[in-house]
Amino acid sequence: MKLPLFWIKLTNFEYWTWYIFYLPLLPYFVYLAIKHRSLTMFTAANPSIFLGGLFGESKNEIFKLIPQEYLPKTVFFSQGTSINKIIETIENQGFKFPLILKPDVGERGNGVEKMNNLQAIFRYFGVENEVEKATKNIEVAMLLQEYVNFEIELGIFYYRKPSENTGVVSSVVGKEFLQVQGNGSNTIRELLEQNDRARFQLAVLTQKWGEKLDEVLANGEIWLIEPIGNHCRGTKFLNCNYLINKQLHETFDKISKQIGGFYYGRFDIRVKSLEDLYAGTNIRIMELNGVSSEPGHIYHPNYSLPKAYKELAQHWGIAAEISAQNIKSGKMQEHSAWEVWLAYQRHKT
Repeated sequence: MKLPLFWIKLTNFEYWTWYIFYLPLLPYFVYLAIKHRSLTMFTAANPSIFLGGLFGESKNEIFKLIPQEYLPKTVFFSQGTSINKIIETIENQGFKFPLILKPDVGERGNGVEKMNNLQAIFRYFGVENEVEKATKNIEVAMLLQEYVNFEIELGIFYYRKPSENTGVVSSVVGKEFLQVQGNGSNTIRELLEQNDRARFQLAVLTQKWGEKLDEVLANGEIWLIEPIGNHCRGTKFLNCNYLINKQLHETFDKISKQIGGFYYGRFDIRVKSLEDLYAGTNIRIMELNGVSSEPGHIYHPNYSLPKAYKELAQHWGIAAEISAQNIKSGKMQEHSAWEVWLAYQRHKT
């Protein structure tokens, strides 16, 4: 018997709304604010990233900090760029489908989509005819990225105190993408309804795929429903901290030290193999997230809630210490509460 979704959500914190999940940690945040005499100390964690990566940061500006050898081929389009210009760029710069389109400013996978052809791009921007193709402009700044078809996708959480020469990988999260395997009789929708994680996504998937969900897959056929590795979109997060070792620390020390003004956050990467991961080769950084990052392994199914809170509190304490050291050394000053509030208002619109 299928359990009601509200009960699954109530008894599994990985499905909780973010502000409900964080509410018990509010007293600890207040303690840190009093200790460091600042409500906005975290904005000094990463001097080279807007607000330290709290919210509203430009992905394109962060990519500029990262050595090209670690990046997928990426092109930035400012707000107001024509759809024709994007198509011309794809044709003239040798991009091959599939591609990734994402807003330059965004979070939790919002607006990130895999494009398999030009028609998908037209649908993404709501282009319905040749006239719109020639005249329509994009409403927000966007990034176009090559699709990196490496086998492994991971979230690597790293931090380094400014007073120390070496840093630490404190979390590795693996990602199991939302997919179904056909049995020759059930429709895709029926298969999704048998998966609790997929049931949370069913309304969105119905809107996205429509009649496709009424098809029956052949026995053993696997269909990848959601290629974007975000927890909010049905990806299962797995605790892969067993991968942490001296080599991994050294690899991300090397990468991170080439990113000026970065001390605390999570790399979302794709890599060809674990051997390459440890060697620091064939790694592509899909995104680099700042101070608002989480050690994603805590969302492993059935992970202990007290342990998750303990690890989050530990990370917050480290972020506060990093921020305090940056402020004391003069690397930067924290943004004022008023600046953060204004930035939040801009971010919401």
